[in-house]
This record gives sequence, C-alpha cells and structure tokens, in this order.
Amino acid sequence: MSHIKVIKKEELSTSEWSGGTTTQLYIYPENELYENRNFKFRISSAKVDLEESTFTKLPNIKRKIMILDGKLELVHENHHEITLEKFDQDTFYGDWNTKSYGKVTDFNLMLNKNTDGIIEHINLENEITIDNDNNDKYENWAEVFYIVNGKINISIDNECELLENGDVAIIKNSDKLNINLKNNDTFNSHIIRTKVNY
Repeated sequence: MSHIKVIKKEELSTSEWSGGTTTQLYIYPENELYENRNFKFRISSAKVDLEESTFTKLPNIKRKIMILDGKLELVHENHHEITLEKFDQDTFYGDWNTKSYGKVTDFNLMLNKNTDGIIEHINLENEITIDNDNNDKYENWAEVFYIVNGKINISIDNECELLENGDVAIIKNSDKLNINLKNNDTFNSHIIRTKVNY
C-alpha cells in the first residue's frame, strides 16, 4: 500500500475568480466540490492580478494565507491590517470583510468546522526529517507538501517519490511517522508544508 499520493502539476485544475486565477492543490474529501463548501479542508494557490480585490465571503471557514511572490496588504474590516511579503502569512475568518491591495501569487489553506492546521515554508538545502506527532484531540491527520520551486525526494521507509515545481504530495494517517525530504537540485528547494488535523 502506498503511503504517498502525488499529484503532478499538469493534473491540477485552475479556474478563474474575480481577481485572477486559482489552482486547487488538494481538497478533502477528495470527491467534494469547493462550490458546495462541504470540504473539511482545501489547499490552493492563487494569482491576484488586480491591484485591489475583495475576498469571497466564506462563512464558518478559517483561512490561512501565505505569499509566494509579491507583496500584499490585507485589510480585515474591524479586525486587523497586515502587510505580507514573500513567505509571510496571516490567519483570518471567511465571514470577515477582507480587501487586498497588491498583485501576488499566494498559498491558501481553508479549514472548515472541527479542523485545525498550519502552513510553513521550508527552505531545503540538504535534507530534513519530519516527525509527525498527531494531536490527540483529532482522529485524523494529513501532511501536504507543495513544491514552490526546485526538486526533492520525499520518502517514508523504502517508499520514495520525486517532486518538482508545482507538484503536490499528500500523506494521510500513516503509522510510519517519519517523513524525509531531500533536496535533489543544485540550489535550495522551497516547499510549503501543510499539516491538518481533522
């Protein structure tokens, strides 16, 4: 049984939204449609092509956003304002009135009720091992790795997959908790790691 699911860049679907385009990297359950809002969590990357845009309202959804390229000012009405540069992140809620200023490429994590998660940037020079300790409060967990640029080998025990720019790897509920990431390029690889408990 394979522990690592790989979605290649060319298999991902991109759609238009009011401010640009968005590419869905992973949604769970996997047969769920974003439009129905019944997902437990959704991971995507969007290009913001307008200097000013208004975020779609998403009631009951907790959101995390990280900048992959460019600079973005977020204004959450009656909450907070923040300026994000490359690999900076912000957390907010989908029922807030949110406006953004700046043209960027971003990374998004949407968490529905009874889920929690983190996103982090990994600047991989050589290799690292991630010891996945699950949160006892939740029954299930998933690790999702998105390759921003570069080339890496991801492995659990004897299972190994090669990932390149734009590829995604998903590992769920594996009892083999040590995930190894090894740089396979001549320069540092940049990866966004998402850990979700649900």
